Amino acid sequence: MADISRPGSLYGAVDLGARKQAIEAQARREAAGPQAAASVVDVTDETFTTDVIDRSMTVPVILDLWSPRAQGSAQLSPILEKVITDLGGRAVLAKVNVDASPQVAQALRVQAVPTVLAIFQGQAVTGFQQVLPEQEVRRWLDELMGAVEQFYEANPDARPKGEQGEAVGAPEQDGPPADPDLVAAEQAIDQGDLDAAAAAYERLLARAPGNEDAKMGLAGVGLIRRTASVDPADVDRRLGDPADIEAQLLAADLEMLSGNVEQAFDRLVSVVKRTSGDERDTVRKHLLGLFDALPGDDPALVKARRALSSALF
Repeated sequence: MADISRPGSLYGAVDLGARKQAIEAQARREAAGPQAAASVVDVTDETFTTDVIDRSMTVPVILDLWSPRAQGSAQLSPILEKVITDLGGRAVLAKVNVDASPQVAQALRVQAVPTVLAIFQGQAVTGFQQVLPEQEVRRWLDELMGAVEQFYEANPDARPKGEQGEAVGAPEQDGPPADPDLVAAEQAIDQGDLDAAAAAYERLLARAPGNEDAKMGLAGVGLIRRTASVDPADVDRRLGDPADIEAQLLAADLEMLSGNVEQAFDRLVSVVKRTSGDERDTVRKHLLGLFDALPGDDPALVKARRALSSALF
């Protein structure tokens, strides 16, 4: 049975967002080819010196010290991949699984994960030890890259050269600014104001009905609202009654917020199979609403859409 012991919170919305960021980061690396792929490397005890220390003499290396046991790592790692890949090779993300490479963690005196350290010229120059939202990670990285640029301005001979001898690593133009309603929604979520977040997402959808970020955000807000006053233990107890459809819907909501999206989808597809009439339609609509909480190309979503179609027809 799924773990639905964690009450609904904004924490779950971050979990779902991380899935989208991971998919987007992978797509960007594949589209950009070898250069982007080279911006993200997996590091072990054996390759640390070459991939981190030596490499940091020509480019900042961002160490992502993570563990598959840490939920925070699942949230932060996709954000780091996204923002560093966006730099186009001006920095490298080095991912270290501290469970598989304990010597690195011990040498750096890592006490908790996720931990992020910036290594430049062979030295750890800055870092943080918490899960930060994307805008805070970008701000931290901007400050780091600004300091690196100042170093090169003071030491021009140290700047690495490109294949044609030109200096590389100069700042690039930022991408297009984020939609103001999307920014307003994210700020409202950070402040715990769900009504303001929902209103901002709805404004954006009124202007751009196909905006995936707004759809996901609004669906996530709905999840949090529906589960805010729910007692997971009570839901777990009610699941013993197969006729209690509402308990199945709430259990699926809680599973979504816990990151168990496949389990949530499987649960409701199973209920669709064994119900009929208005009950079946209620479950079907609820499941379609949960689909909106994930990016359209999420593998779990693609699989669930096929399963729902099979259950209905």
